[in-house]
Amino acid sequence: QVQLVESGGGLVQPGGSLRLSCAASGSGFSIYAMGWYRQAPGKERELLAGIISSGRTNYADSVKGRFTISRGNAKNTVDLQMNSLKPEDTAVYYCHAHMATRRGTGDYWGQGTQVTVSS
Repeated sequence: QVQLVESGGGLVQPGGSLRLSCAASGSGFSIYAMGWYRQAPGKERELLAGIISSGRTNYADSVKGRFTISRGNAKNTVDLQMNSLKPEDTAVYYCHAHMATRRGTGDYWGQGTQVTVSS
């Protein structure tokens, strides 16, 4: 069974930094793309950043220049470096992967990790 597990959320002061990590575990899968989304209370889930197998990245305007997505040091991992955090960045952050598995091609989600930006 393929799973995505996030880590690295927490409480940070405005202007601070956090690094989120996501690892895909299991066997028999091939990842086409990974990304980070977030969902704040009362709002829809939004795409923040994505990275495809070639290494090409894309960012939402709201985080461009502040957040950086990258492949982790371990295989099948992705990190999100978040700098200059603002209170409006407070949300549950989700890792996403579009991958091929023994069951077919589909979208997988992590369980979410809370990020709170507050003084």
